[in-house]
Amino acid sequence: MLKHFRASFLVTILGLITAFIFGYYAQGHHLISGLDAAFLAFLLAILETAFSFDNAVVNASVLKNLTPKWQKCFLTWGMIVAVFGMRILFPLLIVSFSAWVDPREATKIALFNHARYEEVVTAAHASIAGFGSAFLMLVGLSFFVKEEHSPIWISWIEKPLMALRVIPFISYILTFLIMAGFAFWFDQKDGYSFSVAALFGMAAYFLLEQFERFMGKPTPGKAGLATFIYLEFLDASFSFDGVIGAFAVTNDIVLIAIGLGIGAMFVRSMTVALVQGGHLSQYPYLEAGAFYAIVTLAFITALNVRIEVPEIISGLSGLVWIGGSLVYSMIENRRSLAK
Repeated sequence: MLKHFRASFLVTILGLITAFIFGYYAQGHHLISGLDAAFLAFLLAILETAFSFDNAVVNASVLKNLTPKWQKCFLTWGMIVAVFGMRILFPLLIVSFSAWVDPREATKIALFNHARYEEVVTAAHASIAGFGSAFLMLVGLSFFVKEEHSPIWISWIEKPLMALRVIPFISYILTFLIMAGFAFWFDQKDGYSFSVAALFGMAAYFLLEQFERFMGKPTPGKAGLATFIYLEFLDASFSFDGVIGAFAVTNDIVLIAIGLGIGAMFVRSMTVALVQGGHLSQYPYLEAGAFYAIVTLAFITALNVRIEVPEIISGLSGLVWIGGSLVYSMIENRRSLAK
């Protein structure tokens, strides 16, 4: 198991050293400043890792169908996309579009005007939440309504949802109704931003579905590319709230990128460990628990637009679903052995 985390521990060491050097030189060559920066990066990494286990399980349920080559790509090239794309480039693009400045000016704001950077990114929360919650809701609901799955964990929820699969685009219909309900509940400005972004989130999921069908599965390479892109979008949706929530710890984009980047690396290592260790087949209800966690996270992400849900609640909700499905799997395994 530990072999899957060697790269993560290496990234952690390099990341904390980088955070220390950055803090040391950015704050007047003070040792305490360097240590403080390294601690903040470490804290962000811990929070990102602890609250992302459901992400790892869902990623594993997709990644298990890929060849070792594409699994390695997810851990390497996918990591570059996760850190530089979602933890650095994405917030800069938000600043650029929201503040109507060019990317160079947006970079200056992020690096040298931390208060303004936090203000702009936080102001775009409704749009970020709309895209992320709609995409995650489709991911979660599609698992329950697309096709019949086995084993069934909570029958009174899953059986009625599976019965709806005969209705075309039912996961989209349900997601649209849920997102519309939230949009009407929000004030006019947030409701408009949320609803437009939610439609983009649904469109992104639809396009990814069509792309996967277009690629087909005649060769591992083609199937791998489509699934790899889907996994990157899924990881992006999971990371939206993490980027926003990081401001509770620090508003320094460099430390946020380092801390969340370390966390993202551990999530990827957990994903590969789950796949190569065969834990999804060993604990058959774990996958369903992860998708329940995703639907819950989608609701919490949307709720955050109007009600500030503490980060620990969103994190614990995932751990409760994953833990519950894990315990239930262990109980069922013992029952099977006793027969």
